[in-house]
Amino acid sequence: MSQPNAEAATRLWTPAGFREDEWRHADSPEALLANGRFVLPLQVFLALDEETRKSAKERLGVLLQPGEQVDAIAGLLDQLTLVALAFPAFNDGRSFSKAELLRRRHNFEGPIRAVGQVLIDQLPHMLRLGFDEFEVSHPVLIERLEKGETGGIPLYYQPATKPAAEPTRGAGYSWRRSRR
Repeated sequence: MSQPNAEAATRLWTPAGFREDEWRHADSPEALLANGRFVLPLQVFLALDEETRKSAKERLGVLLQPGEQVDAIAGLLDQLTLVALAFPAFNDGRSFSKAELLRRRHNFEGPIRAVGQVLIDQLPHMLRLGFDEFEVSHPVLIERLEKGETGGIPLYYQPATKPAAEPTRGAGYSWRRSRR
């Protein structure tokens, strides 16, 4: 019996299901000379002149690593379409806070994408904080998402960022909320 492939190909998942990814990761500004949509590292994005950022807005995204601050792009959110937040390890949750800041403090309405170690138990929390897209490579998560299982616990204490996910109050406790 052969072993299943431990390293699955990365697939793009949204709450509407799996779909083709029209974005590509690039490491240099020269990528913008080609057709397509590109996610650039923060420093490459910041090095672009304002006119380039504005003219390429519809096909320009930025990738923030955990140690990079949202404030670095806060004044430039109108010059990009997508913000990708990196999860290089399952135990590094700094990008959760970045999604919250982008949605609540900076009112970013474009897609927020999770990139890297996205696991099944993190997905419900990511959805509640405002993530719209997920680059998924974990085989267990891919399998569950193909079955329509997003996981999660039906009760939680924190309000959600997205109004559509705002819960109703749980019976008996003013501080407990439950999923609809």
